[in-house]
Amino acid sequence: MAEGGFFDRLANLWTGFWSLWIGKQETKSPEVVYEAAINERVKQYGSLKKAVSNIIYLRNKISKELEAKRAEVKEIAAQIPVAVDEGEDDVALHLIEAKNTLEGEIEALEADLERTKGEAEEAKSSMQQFQSEIEKLKREKEQMLAKKENAEARIKIQDTLSGMSMDADIQALDNVREHIGKLQAEADTGAELGESGLDAKLKKIKQKAGSAAARQQLEALKAARSQSAQASSKNI
Repeated sequence: MAEGGFFDRLANLWTGFWSLWIGKQETKSPEVVYEAAINERVKQYGSLKKAVSNIIYLRNKISKELEAKRAEVKEIAAQIPVAVDEGEDDVALHLIEAKNTLEGEIEALEADLERTKGEAEEAKSSMQQFQSEIEKLKREKEQMLAKKENAEARIKIQDTLSGMSMDADIQALDNVREHIGKLQAEADTGAELGESGLDAKLKKIKQKAGSAAARQQLEALKAARSQSAQASSKNI
């Protein structure tokens, strides 16, 4: 008794340590937790399968024993009239008592067989349920681990984006835009000053004066040629 109590306490202690370890792994390693849960159910399924096989064995054993006793009752029932006809009352009485005893045993075996059949069906149903639960956990494991990977990838992207500073790039672009704007303004200012400055005005005046002088010379040349033409015509 003391030895059994020691091993029971040892098993409980191990179960406690195991539960504590699993609790710590829940958030760190979900895959480990799922594998542990699946393995535990597989282990329970194996124990249940062994129990079911024992129940089925017992059912088959009772069924065979019942068939044998029924055959024995049938055989005795056939012997009783023969013993009576032969006047063997003591033999007939013994056979009748044996038959009654067997019939009582058959009744008890039939009850045991019905109960064992029910237990076997219930155990098989539990096995199917355990098997379904194991498959469900395997599917859930794949789905939840996929969700975990997806969430971790999204968090990584968010962390990357939040860690990226756009201020430096924006400031650099603003500086470039400002510099180009100043160059454009400087060019525009030079053009405007060139058009309205004194040198530009003097240049325009010189151009106009030169054009006027050239026109005067052209007019004088045309007048001289006209006079020459008229004089030639009078001499003729």
